[in-house]
Amino acid sequence: MLREMDIQTALVCMNQRCAAPCRSILDHIADGLLTVDLNGRIFWFNRAAEHITGYKKEEVLGRACYDVFKSDRCLGDSCPLRQTLQTGQNVVDLEMEIMTKEGQVIPISVSTALIHDVHGQVLGAVETFRDLSHLKSFQKDFYERYSFQNIITQNSQMIRILRTLRDIAESDSTVLIQGESGTGKELLALAIHNLSPRRNGPYIPVNCGAIPDTLLESELFGYTRGAFTDAKRDKPGRFALAEGGTLFLDEIGDLSLEVQSKLLRVLENGEYQPLGATKSLRADVRIISATHRDLHRMVRQGKFREDLYYRLNVVRIQLPSLRDRRDDIPLLIQHLIGKLNKRMGKNIKSVSPEAMEVLLAYPYPGNVRELENAMEYAFILAKGRTIQPEHLPPYLWDLPSMNVPSPPLALSSVEKRELERILSALQENQWHKGRTAKALGISRSTLWRRMRRYRLIDRREGSLRETT
Repeated sequence: MLREMDIQTALVCMNQRCAAPCRSILDHIADGLLTVDLNGRIFWFNRAAEHITGYKKEEVLGRACYDVFKSDRCLGDSCPLRQTLQTGQNVVDLEMEIMTKEGQVIPISVSTALIHDVHGQVLGAVETFRDLSHLKSFQKDFYERYSFQNIITQNSQMIRILRTLRDIAESDSTVLIQGESGTGKELLALAIHNLSPRRNGPYIPVNCGAIPDTLLESELFGYTRGAFTDAKRDKPGRFALAEGGTLFLDEIGDLSLEVQSKLLRVLENGEYQPLGATKSLRADVRIISATHRDLHRMVRQGKFREDLYYRLNVVRIQLPSLRDRRDDIPLLIQHLIGKLNKRMGKNIKSVSPEAMEVLLAYPYPGNVRELENAMEYAFILAKGRTIQPEHLPPYLWDLPSMNVPSPPLALSSVEKRELERILSALQENQWHKGRTAKALGISRSTLWRRMRRYRLIDRREGSLRETT
């Protein structure tokens, strides 16, 4: 593909005596290319543009870009070519959809720039565009291959879990999902509901840890008018709201023993009694529960009822932590890039190898939720199209793995001098990586790579800073 400067040179050249060879150059680039004059009328349309849009050059010359693209983006001030003509600012890799001559809607990526003559006078603007149909098809295939019910994974342990979901969903048995905070327990519960015969019924989530014990019973079972001072009317509980569907009890390990006993009655008899009621109600509800706690240990400690534990634990799913499925991290990052671009109106394409190394090395006590937060932080700081290590949250740099003594390195004399120089700069700048990189005249990502290479260890709480 030609560089932007080559295109600009060829466009200027077209206005000179050598127009024919310059047009030949523009006709042989892979991207579609059109140029407009100061009035927004097309005066050049290359072969790739003909191939992408289905229009012949003779059909579009002298017309506005909207007549060719038929995109809402081409109307008014949102037109990228109009923006460039008015402001002089380039547009880079803007994704939009156009309609071909045959009426097919296709995605394209658009970049624009001004055209100047040899004296610097603005002649018009150029737009290059690339058909993204194959890329979008690949992305669709990617998500069909690696996602299931909005769960993104290629990890073998997770895939084994997902393969059992349809069978689990078809039954009406209680399910207990265990895993650390942020591993996606509610996502899995929702997937089971969506695959079950109850999919057309309600899905009601309850965070048992977020509701005080004094209110939790009435939240779950409801109450009748006059049950207590402020009960002015009947109020249905979550069991009633989930009738015919699924009730998801998150953080069930936080239930008090009193509420546990009342929940046990529902599981044993299929009945519950609202506060203040004289009659019991039948409950046609499937219960899925989740916790980050070790319920079996809580049973031994007398903090969780054993009979309730076995009622909940008919089907148990243990979700792995993110540090145990590191092969999913690049996949999740790619998914988050697309999600955050759409939400934050950015156009970030990738994560640099150095930043990816940082992201892969971190242990993620907050699991996928923490990875999402780290990526959102990086999106806020990143100005270009690639996330670099300096865009990541600072705490990701202080890796526990860097506190582990490393075996000695066999260094050349040149490497030893470089190591001494880096170590000296780190010490002078109190191990502040930003100031150290500036003092050394290198980027923070380069400093990071060299610290990793030389196995420098930074313990903020202690005196050990270990090298070879």
